[in-house]
Amino acid sequence: MVVYYTIAGRKFGSHVLSMGVLGSAFLGGYLAVGGSTDKTQPPPIKASSKDEEQFIQDFLKSMEAEEKKEKQAQ
Repeated sequence: MVVYYTIAGRKFGSHVLSMGVLGSAFLGGYLAVGGSTDKTQPPPIKASSKDEEQFIQDFLKSMEAEEKKEKQAQ
């Protein structure tokens, strides 16, 4: 048994309306959760001087090298 509703001069069955509502709800949820997951760019370094910025960059490079050595050792 299908109930028909008249919308904008056309008849739509209740099953068509329910599929439209469920489809739009799932599509809206998918689009809301989705997005870019690009995590390759590190956060910007906010240093007060060039020397401080260079020190931070050198420190990060040394830590990355250390982590790489630890991973290779395992």
